[in-house]
Amino acid sequence: MRLTTKGRYAVTAVLDLAIHHGQGPIALADIARRQGISLSYLEQLFAKLRRQRLVCSVRGPGGGYNLAREMGEIKVAEIIAAVDEHVDATKCGGAGDCYNEGPCLTHDLWMDLSHRIYEYLNQISLRDLVERRCHPADSDQTHIPQEPMMERPQAQPNQFSANA
Repeated sequence: MRLTTKGRYAVTAVLDLAIHHGQGPIALADIARRQGISLSYLEQLFAKLRRQRLVCSVRGPGGGYNLAREMGEIKVAEIIAAVDEHVDATKCGGAGDCYNEGPCLTHDLWMDLSHRIYEYLNQISLRDLVERRCHPADSDQTHIPQEPMMERPQAQPNQFSANA
C-alpha cells in the first residue's frame, strides 16, 4: 500500500498554501518553485481541489489561490479524496474479489487497515500540520493523534540445547 504522487503533491501544495495564508492569493508558480512540483501538474490538481471547494482562485494581476475554508476545517483525508486518490491497503481495491472472485484470507485485515488510515488522516487538519511545522519540539500543542508504537517482542533464549 502506498499513497501515490498525486495525493502527496496535493497535500504538499495545499499545506504550502496554508503556510502562506494571509499573504494574499498565492500563485501556483510560487508553490511549484518552492515545492519542486511541475506547474502543469499543480494546475490539474488545483482544478480538482477548486471543484471540491477546498481552494478558491483569484483572477487577474496578483491573482492566485487561497484556501476556501479555515485551516482547521480542512482535513488531510479531504485533500487526498479531492484529487481522486484513495488510501487502500487491499490488493483488490476493496472490491472483495482478490482470490477466486471472492475475498482473500486477509481481506478484512487490509480493509480494517485502510479504514484506520482514513480515520487517522481525517483527524488531521491543515492547522495541525502548520502548527506542527512551526513548533516541532512542542508536539503536545498539535492535535495530531499519536498512536503508541508497537513493542517488538523480546527475543526468547533458545530453549533447545545442543546436548538434547
